[in-house]
Amino acid sequence: MRFIVVPALRALAVAAAASGALGLAPQTGASRFALAEVFDPRGNTLVDVGADDFVIQESGTAREVLSVRVADYPVVVVIDNGIAAQGDFPHIQRAAARFIDRLGPRPVAIVTAGGPPKVVATFEDDRSVVGERLRALTTTVSNGQPLQAVALAAATVRDSGALFSTIVLVTASQIEVGGTSAEGAVGPIIDSHAVLHVIARGLRPSSADPLRGLVAESRGEFNAIYSTASYQPALDRLTDRMNTELLIEYIVPVNSQPVDVRIGVRVPGARVRGLGVAPR
Repeated sequence: MRFIVVPALRALAVAAAASGALGLAPQTGASRFALAEVFDPRGNTLVDVGADDFVIQESGTAREVLSVRVADYPVVVVIDNGIAAQGDFPHIQRAAARFIDRLGPRPVAIVTAGGPPKVVATFEDDRSVVGERLRALTTTVSNGQPLQAVALAAATVRDSGALFSTIVLVTASQIEVGGTSAEGAVGPIIDSHAVLHVIARGLRPSSADPLRGLVAESRGEFNAIYSTASYQPALDRLTDRMNTELLIEYIVPVNSQPVDVRIGVRVPGARVRGLGVAPR
């Protein structure tokens, strides 16, 4: 069996309760979550796998797997409605609407990148409200600020307290990762531990390469497209990935740390791609 090393998204496991003060029995166990994808020998994703199919080790010690389910973490969609995206915006808007519809029952928020970034739909909004807010968007006469909008999205997911989250940026504006203002945005994005996916058209190489690095660090995907017709298939592929990611819960000792986490799968010929570990 081949194991995959999984990056830890949080430094600490869930803490034991103050059992003495509450008059409760001491807590002897806690749980952690791993986010992963499983692929068959042909590279197709598998979701028909259960707790008995996984093997998880931390620092060489086997952990008991409690449950496996399709992940339903929150998603922030960052929409570029700046002046540079005017010609692309109807395509971005339609593609984003289909993307959100296909995500299933999970919290979705929308942040705009035209002019000062703004949260126009929150995780608490009903999905029908999210759709209405998306359809009501128009382009602005201001330049897009995609990186700053992603930083706002990062603050949104951080404030939600979710163990896992994803930010999806769809843009046609130039993105500068260097400079003082950009550096101020990059830090919060990294600190949020959100997976960042970028679908971008017309980026200069000077901005594309550093952005690719930021995306890779978050274990996301960078998709450079060259026509407005490509927004939809790019987001469709991303939906297919996100709808097959699995959330694996397993038992750990109280106050332990997720060190050298490895995931294996007992399905013959299958392989695992680890996307992160977080405490409950």
